[in-house]
Amino acid sequence: MRATITTLALLVLSTGAAFAALGVGLPLPYLLGPLLAASLVATLLPGRLPDGYRFPPNLRLIFIAIIGLMIGAQVTPDLFSNLSLMALSFAALTAFVVLAHGFGYIILHHVGGYDRPTAFYSSAPGGLFESIAMGEEAGADPARLTLHQFLRIVAVVTLLPIGLSLWLGAPVGSAAGMTLAQDDVPWQALPMILLAGAAGLAAGHLLRLPAKQLTGPMAVAAVLSLSGVLHVDVPQWLVNVAQIVVGTALGMRFTGLSTTLMLHGFGLTLLSVGGMLVISAGFAAVLTGPLQQPFDVLLISFAPGGVTEMSLVALSLTANPAFVTLHHVFRILITVVGLGISARWLRARL
Repeated sequence: MRATITTLALLVLSTGAAFAALGVGLPLPYLLGPLLAASLVATLLPGRLPDGYRFPPNLRLIFIAIIGLMIGAQVTPDLFSNLSLMALSFAALTAFVVLAHGFGYIILHHVGGYDRPTAFYSSAPGGLFESIAMGEEAGADPARLTLHQFLRIVAVVTLLPIGLSLWLGAPVGSAAGMTLAQDDVPWQALPMILLAGAAGLAAGHLLRLPAKQLTGPMAVAAVLSLSGVLHVDVPQWLVNVAQIVVGTALGMRFTGLSTTLMLHGFGLTLLSVGGMLVISAGFAAVLTGPLQQPFDVLLISFAPGGVTEMSLVALSLTANPAFVTLHHVFRILITVVGLGISARWLRARL
């Protein structure tokens, strides 16, 4: 009961933080406001939380599925109209993963002084849960590994929208009033939305898709949309609630970490993620012409953030967020495969 009350209190606090972030014009206010509020509670007031408290993972899973449905409904045949350009983009993304991972490893191992397994798995530019699981098996420090993987996502999700807002001269995300959700969806549509979400979660689990909570529902909505059977319209209020829940869950990941470890990890993350974003910008600048996509769209397609969060950033740009999401799913696939192949080499070195 105490855990349930704590969860409700956190969601109330996060809702207030979301509206406050919206009021000051923060990019992605319904995501970043709750993330900042929850992370402050997790790091400054851990004693106020029940012993062993974790934000309910199933609650987060449900609302990630809602975001997946919204993105999947935007998949159209035009997205696959030029497979040669998509192949070029994916080839460049593979090269980016190698360069970004190598840069992050150098920062954490040679600058941060981390041992090889901890530096290697902590610097992986994707596959958050896979990196943590494989890293712990290889002997990496669990606390530092978890911290850096979550800080990577938090740093990209925070820095990239703010940077884009400054560069474009206007807010991005829902702060800019951009959305793929619908304002006039009737309440009677909710059972179909929930059914499609449940089917997507089941499909993601059975097919073992990367980021399955998002990509499973996205795939179901895409199939329904492409086949003409049903277009899944998600109401705006439900998308806002989903962002609040996801942001709160992400912020609570920092519960129990010491301030010293957080500060040290944050400094190293700024260096490593900053370098990764510069590499992303380089690829985006080179590929703008060949891929016939704007620089900012390619930047968020290559940036090593979370799939869900980067898809939300895409809402404020002219690109179909499905284009961005496909790139991030591929980045995760390449990273996880690379981790598996590299694990043998790393064990031999050790």
